[in-house]
Amino acid sequence: MSQELERVYIIPLGKVLISQSQHRAVRAINMIKEFARHHMKVEIIKIDEELAHQIWARGVRSPPRKVKVRMSKTDEGYVLVSPFIDDVESALIPQKETKKVEDNVEIAKEEAPAKEEAPAKEEAPAKEEAPAKKVVKKAEVKPAKKVVKKAEVKPAKKVVKKAEVKPAKKVVKKAEVKPAKKVVKKVKDLK
Repeated sequence: MSQELERVYIIPLGKVLISQSQHRAVRAINMIKEFARHHMKVEIIKIDEELAHQIWARGVRSPPRKVKVRMSKTDEGYVLVSPFIDDVESALIPQKETKKVEDNVEIAKEEAPAKEEAPAKEEAPAKEEAPAKKVVKKAEVKPAKKVVKKAEVKPAKKVVKKAEVKPAKKVVKKAEVKPAKKVVKKVKDLK
């Protein structure tokens, strides 16, 4: 077997919840090993450390419901189970180009000197230079966000009068006592 056999599976771990809460992560590891034995037809299974960390990340009581793994059969005769990381799709999807705030500031600084140099070359009167400066200021200053503070409203405290609790009286029902029947034994004279 010169080639490595590699497969990707999604292993359902929902039945882990059947076991006691303090044994769930251990059972999840055992379920992964059992799944690998069944599907890869090999007895020796090794679980990658990253996959073990992924299962134990939320603690022993709440492992994930399902795990996407990559199982690769090696030349040594064991199966290595590791978490699936999709490198191909991330390379195909182009990342969005986002302009940083610093880039916008640099562009504004580059435009500002260009606007100031144009009136200086023409030697225009002072009245025309003033509006040009105002335009530069408008480009540099960003409008402030309006922050509206909500008045803190404290809920009214409910005044509850506590009723005076009196100890309960023990009510003992007197049983009607019926007079016992008099049993008269007749004594026979034994003579």
